[in-house]
Amino acid sequence: MTSINQTIESGGARPPAEIRVWDPLVRVFHWSLVILFVIAYATGDETERIHIAAGYAIAGLIALRIAWGIFGSRYARFNTFIRPPREVFAYLRGAALFKARRYLGHNPAGGAMILALLAMLAGTCTTGYMMTLDAYWGSKLLEHVHEVLANLIVALIAVHILGVLIASLQHRENLIKAMLTGRKRAS
Repeated sequence: MTSINQTIESGGARPPAEIRVWDPLVRVFHWSLVILFVIAYATGDETERIHIAAGYAIAGLIALRIAWGIFGSRYARFNTFIRPPREVFAYLRGAALFKARRYLGHNPAGGAMILALLAMLAGTCTTGYMMTLDAYWGSKLLEHVHEVLANLIVALIAVHILGVLIASLQHRENLIKAMLTGRKRAS
């Protein structure tokens, strides 16, 4: 009889193979943001009503995520994954050498990416809203800033996806699946 079988037979429980990390709000936020950003980016010059509606929805999601980052579940809270720059760079150095520590929640680079994406999205939403105001109507400078921010988001998304793929390979876990199911390997 193995040690695990003895533990189960004597009333003990097996340690979980997986643990719930990402709560439903985080997962719905993430995938809704993906869909809405694609819609907003694709309709920027074509369908203004859809573009603006997607922009307002993104702004609402950002506000919700900020609140959830303060009051939400353990792994959703900013204080569990926002790290100082030295820790972010140390993590990136480790990742480049395929020696980065595995985190159950967001790693330091992931936390920095969340802040960068939220900041760029907030800036894009703000400049988009400003362009609807009389004071800024027709401002080519503001339109240019809005487009630059949107394109920076695309670049950040590419880096984010690359980071997810590298972490998935390095730690032998499917982080995309984890963001769908909410569950990650316990150890």
